[in-house]
Amino acid sequence: MLDRAAIALLRPALQRLAQGLVRAGVGADALTLAGFAIGLAAAAAIAWQHYLPGLALLLLSRLCDGLDGAVARLTAPTDRGAFLDITLDFLFYASIPLAFAIADPAANALPAAVLLAAFVGTGSSFLAFSILAERRGLKSEDHPAKGIYYLGGLTEATETLLCFVLMCLWPVHFDWWAYGFAGLCAVTIATRLSIGWRALGS
Repeated sequence: MLDRAAIALLRPALQRLAQGLVRAGVGADALTLAGFAIGLAAAAAIAWQHYLPGLALLLLSRLCDGLDGAVARLTAPTDRGAFLDITLDFLFYASIPLAFAIADPAANALPAAVLLAAFVGTGSSFLAFSILAERRGLKSEDHPAKGIYYLGGLTEATETLLCFVLMCLWPVHFDWWAYGFAGLCAVTIATRLSIGWRALGS
């Protein structure tokens, strides 16, 4: 829901940083891989209950995720890069609830499992629609620069990041954040199913 506004707000700064990276010879795929590696380091820090360092690494990871697309658009976007980006993004998102479950299994395992199940629902509905939209030649008017059809919803990347920030700042309330966000994901799943049913029905 907030991705479009967040992208518009951050685009000028990301564009300037991306121009410097292109001049330095840094490629989009390298940024994607670096962002994923840093994201896994964030998950490891959280699993060891180092929540604030984990948060710093998490934010740095998402900065790389924002820059890889900006660099790709300044050079030559590729299908391989889009595939790598979306795949590693989903793996990163899954790693954070898992890390909280490892940090405190007794308190966090069940809410983390519920949240991960919700992520499966949002991810599968997103990717399934994207595949079929591509087959039909549909284009996203809200996110035309994305490498695949980007079907929005109540819980997008910005909302997920905000939820992770809350988890790292107040880890004792992880169950609140996890159950609450899983509920919002359920709304996203329902709306995507409705959109997909109508858009692909003919």
